[in-house]
Amino acid sequence: MTTPERFTAISDGLTRGVRSADELLGLVLLGSASRAGDHRRDEWSDHDFFAIAVPGRGDEARTALNWLPDAGRIVLIAREGSVGFVVVYDDGHVLEFALAEPAELSSVVAGDASVVVDDASGTTAALIEAGQAAAAEADSFDPENDVRLVLVKLLLGVGRVRRGEVLNGGQFIRTWAVNHLLRAIRGRFAGSSPATRDRIDPTRRFEADYPVWAEAIATALDGPADAAARDLFLLTRRIFETGWDQFPSAAADAVARRLSW
Repeated sequence: MTTPERFTAISDGLTRGVRSADELLGLVLLGSASRAGDHRRDEWSDHDFFAIAVPGRGDEARTALNWLPDAGRIVLIAREGSVGFVVVYDDGHVLEFALAEPAELSSVVAGDASVVVDDASGTTAALIEAGQAAAAEADSFDPENDVRLVLVKLLLGVGRVRRGEVLNGGQFIRTWAVNHLLRAIRGRFAGSSPATRDRIDPTRRFEADYPVWAEAIATALDGPADAAARDLFLLTRRIFETGWDQFPSAAADAVARRLSW
């Protein structure tokens, strides 16, 4: 369990560590670690952040993480992509962060963020300002296209499951079809989606925004892959088809015929 005191201590430790590292110029606390997101913080919250390296020193910075707080309590460090890291402490607390030069984060999108370390030129603040603008611009949904993709992913997923590719087919059903379904719901029923939603990941806090549909989707996913897909298919029709001329009913009928539903 991460207590509020432990969470704050790690935030403070990260701040001190970045300030002490010559190869780093900035620190941005993200999500629930930021000031804007602290009201969402609970015992399961981790630390998401950007550590900004001095231009030309990114590779050097990524080879040594001795600036991280409580180094003696770290039990795991893993890489995610070229600039991403995950760190786990002995109490289960997690750090997820990108350690990159400003140019390497030029296309980043950002939601709630607090710049706690920066250089005199405001390099980090400018980077986050651009990232938040990009997130706001990208925060739009196309429910017509997303609901079509729900049908496609279910069709492909069930086909692969029935072929014997249960793991791969399950990804189509339980991950990609569901992601498009959640996006379609947020787009079609945007009035129920608050301005405080996660602008980067539409699946976050879906249960709080659409509790009835969230429960129905979770219940569908409890079943075996083929049954889960059928339940998601029926739920999709029930949510969207009535009163919405843009719903691809002919395509849904074709999927049902092909899968003998």
